[in-house]
Amino acid sequence: MSHRVTIDGTTIETQHLRLRPWQPDDAVGALAIYGEADVARWLAPAMDRIDDPERMREIIERWAAEHTGTGRPTGRWAIDDLDSGKLVGAGQILGLPPEGEDLELGYQFAPSAWGRGLGSETGHALAHYAFSHDEEEVFAVVRHGNQHGIRTAREIGMEWVGETTKYYDLRLQVFRLRKGDLDVPG
Repeated sequence: MSHRVTIDGTTIETQHLRLRPWQPDDAVGALAIYGEADVARWLAPAMDRIDDPERMREIIERWAAEHTGTGRPTGRWAIDDLDSGKLVGAGQILGLPPEGEDLELGYQFAPSAWGRGLGSETGHALAHYAFSHDEEEVFAVVRHGNQHGIRTAREIGMEWVGETTKYYDLRLQVFRLRKGDLDVPG
């Protein structure tokens, strides 16, 4: 499978998506993601469902401030569908606890965007972003029972490395992708 990933500063573009920094006026659109119980239940760390636009705006503003000047390719992105121009998802590269040494790829989508392969497209793009900033490996952590999350990690090319309670005090499935394994035919 061929993948198109273009990185321009902190904006990442793929065949179907544009990952861009969050803006405070994205709050209402973000509620279609984080306001959904079927999305919030799989998050690690756990995050309560958000149903208030002002609270969502505050969270987005905090996210924007969290990842400036870390020296690593961490951050959070709003994800727009290129065809419709609508906000359909969220992506992030975050340091995993306890020390933040390992980087985690994460992504969430509004239920209206499910079933289109956008999670694997996003994870692939975020891996390119991390590797273009000299990282050697990235991880995904998936809650038990999240079969979609497991399938998506494998579609990105990640390998299962085991279970752990090291991150977020939850029992999680851990998947890893090394720089040299990105875009290697399966």
